[in-house]
Amino acid sequence: MISQLESLKKFSSVVADTGDIDSIQKFSPDDCTTNPSLIFKAVQSNKYKKLFDEVLANSKSRKFNQLNDQVDYIADQLAIAFGIQLTKIVPGYVSTEVDSDLSFNTEATVEKAKQIINSYEQSGVPRNRILIKIAGTWEGIQAVKKLEAEGISCNCTLIFSITQAVACAEAGAFLISPFVGRILDWFKANSSKDYDATNDPGVESVEKIYNYFKKYNYNTIVMAASFRNKEEIINLAGCDKLTISPSLLEELNKSEGELDQKLSQNQSSQIDIDRINVNESSFRWHLNENQMASFKLAEGIRLFNKDLLKLKETIREQL
Repeated sequence: MISQLESLKKFSSVVADTGDIDSIQKFSPDDCTTNPSLIFKAVQSNKYKKLFDEVLANSKSRKFNQLNDQVDYIADQLAIAFGIQLTKIVPGYVSTEVDSDLSFNTEATVEKAKQIINSYEQSGVPRNRILIKIAGTWEGIQAVKKLEAEGISCNCTLIFSITQAVACAEAGAFLISPFVGRILDWFKANSSKDYDATNDPGVESVEKIYNYFKKYNYNTIVMAASFRNKEEIINLAGCDKLTISPSLLEELNKSEGELDQKLSQNQSSQIDIDRINVNESSFRWHLNENQMASFKLAEGIRLFNKDLLKLKETIREQL
């Protein structure tokens, strides 16, 4: 009998949410997405010591004004080095994230994104294989708008609300990553209500975004992310893309059975959804009024930055 993973691939493009090369080879996803937390975790593994040492050694042939500049350079090059390896395994896109501490600086985000793309191109990886991951702040979304206009495709991440999602789509984002599990985490922590597969607020959020995009013919791809259990994934079968951790990929791979398609373009067109107008003031107001989204966006940026700082400390120790 067919596995649930193979069945899922009939309805959605499966993306590996990991920097672990062995896991990606095992599950044959279409794309791969990483973030500072995943890169830090991969660097901690002895499996990638050779890659880490090579990046370190290459940095020593360059001149830097101070140690921090060298550390920043190595951190960027590590993410790119992993990305280069991942492009050799997956046939589609690899996402590489801009530093979280730039999330509220449009121009610095644009500059960093161009540096990342240039590094990939100098290594022989064309820009059409790379997605630049940028947090879904107002400033980040404006950076996405500028980058997309210059032919640099972006993955707008840490999406927790329909307002964020629509702003990204209107900015021309190639792809957005609405988070499922982190939304569920917040509601479990802040409500006495019991949640299960039938009323998961993270799943409902992605359903709303997907249906809105399809109804109003946005080209932006919806890639649901941050899953806490297999049922969340199954209930979003049909979403454009699903980025899944190795542990949940393994669980789906070991489970047998045909899945039902839960989301579809035809179904979305029949749903009555009001049009949303988004400008800077309405974006900031709606995010302010959405306690979950404003908290989880800020928390996500902090957590990614925390792991980036850990990675940089590891590099500093090696130097």
